[in-house]
Order: sequence, then structure tokens, then C-alpha cells
Amino acid sequence: METSLVLQGRRVGPTELQQVRQLLAAEPTPSRYRLSRQLCDLWDWRSPTGQLKDMAARSLLLKLEQRGLVTLPPRRLASPNRMRHKQLRCLQHASVPVSGPLSDLMPLHIIEVSQRPDALAVFESLLHQYHYLSYTSAVGHNLKYLVRDRQGRELACLLFGAAAWRCAARDRFLGWDPLARPEVLARVCNNARFLIVPWVQVPHLASHILGRVTARLRRDWRAKYAMTLSVVETFVQMDRFRGTCYRAANWIEVGQTTGRSRQDRYNRLIVPQKSVWLYPLVPSFRRELGVTA
Repeated sequence: METSLVLQGRRVGPTELQQVRQLLAAEPTPSRYRLSRQLCDLWDWRSPTGQLKDMAARSLLLKLEQRGLVTLPPRRLASPNRMRHKQLRCLQHASVPVSGPLSDLMPLHIIEVSQRPDALAVFESLLHQYHYLSYTSAVGHNLKYLVRDRQGRELACLLFGAAAWRCAARDRFLGWDPLARPEVLARVCNNARFLIVPWVQVPHLASHILGRVTARLRRDWRAKYAMTLSVVETFVQMDRFRGTCYRAANWIEVGQTTGRSRQDRYNRLIVPQKSVWLYPLVPSFRRELGVTA
């Protein structure tokens, strides 16, 4: 391999590929788990909190094998991915219609539920039952918000996670060099789910919640992951929604997706087109992303 690849946010060139091959050759009875951790140690590949990024390393090794560049040892055990087998309980809840002016619900209580088991169960149950994409689990870095009104009634759920690896409309708007994207992508997160529960019909509630949550998102992300966010993205399915609440909350529509899935390696899958929306969290977002233009 004479050129470099970008896999799991890392550049892999001839030197890195040779290091991977040496690791494989050095182990008489290698396991994929051990190899991924050895690779993390070799490259000092850690999260900002110091944890080895062994799952990212495992994915990188698999992608190298898919390209015919290495041969991994046989899989010994099925992946112990608890999320793959997770089953959510559909909790009972009140669904009395909520309507009227937004002021009747104030003040809203917005809870980040990752470390709140009771609230997390409610969050997961509501998203699983009522979001059109449903929900099973979140992977990677994420923040989960449950919104209640002053009476404690559940109103909304919002999930933020890792940004899309590639999005032409986003990348054009941000103006970053594709080669630099892996290094700055961690400063972008994705609003992967936003649900106003179906029995709540309150004008301006959705845009108000978006404003409240994005105002604290940067602080919450830094507190949890020791990383600084600069921009939030989301994708709105065009045959279902118009993005009205995002526009009202001052998000910027920057284009559309091409109708391909990130799982579509052979350009065969056709998925609904989505509009691409961005929200800069600070005026200096371009400087933080390393964009000088």
C-alpha cells in the first residue's frame, strides 16, 4: 500500500500497516481482543479520559482485513456486545393531552439522564415506543436529555451522539480539508433523535427546547468527555418533516444528503433523502475547527 487510508479517524500509511502486520506475526496464538489493545498501546490511542480505544482499533483491523491488507486470526467468541441483545421495557406512563401556551409549562426541567437510571429508563422507553426510527441503544459518545414540565410530565427526549463520518453538504459549509476531517470531526456531534411525545401539542415548544439544550450542550459534553464541541448537526427526513423547529431555533440548512446510507459500500441502497442542518455552538466555530477561510 503506497498511499494512506483514513480509518476510524486515523491515517494508516505503509508504516502503520507494517506495524499492524508485525503485531500479527509476533503473536503465536493471537486473539482479536489482545491485538486491538496492543495496537492501542503501540499508537497510544486513547480517549480524552485516558481509556484505550480498543473498539475503534478492532473496527480498524476489520476494515484492513476487508481490503485484503491483513489476515486476522479466527474469531474465538461472539462479540460481547451487550447492546446488540438489549431489550427495552415499555414503561407505563401518563398520556393525558397537553396543550395550551408554552408559558403554562414553564419552568421546564431538562435532565441529562446518562447517570440517572430511573430517568434513563423513561427516556429509552419513550424513544423506543414513539420515535419513528425507534431506539434500542446509543453507542460511542452521547448525551441523553429528558424534558419535563413544571408538573413533572414528560414532554420530550433528545439524543446527541457522534457526527456522520462524511456529509458533503456539511463539509462544504464548514470548509474543512477532507484530509483534516478526522482530526476535527470530534468537535461535531449529531442530534440523532428528537421526540416531542405525541400527546403534547404546544406551539413553539420544540424550538424552545432546542434552544435550551444547545445552550448547555457544549458544557455538558466537556464535563462528560473532556472534549470541546463546536458544531451540532442533524438530518431531517424530507418526506416526513420540514425542519420547522430547527429553522425557528436558528439552525442553518446547508443542503441535502444524496440518498445513500453509510452502510452502502456498493452504491446499491436507496434511502430517503434528508436535509442537513447545522448549529454552530460558538461564533468562533470555524477557528476551532481549524478553518482559516
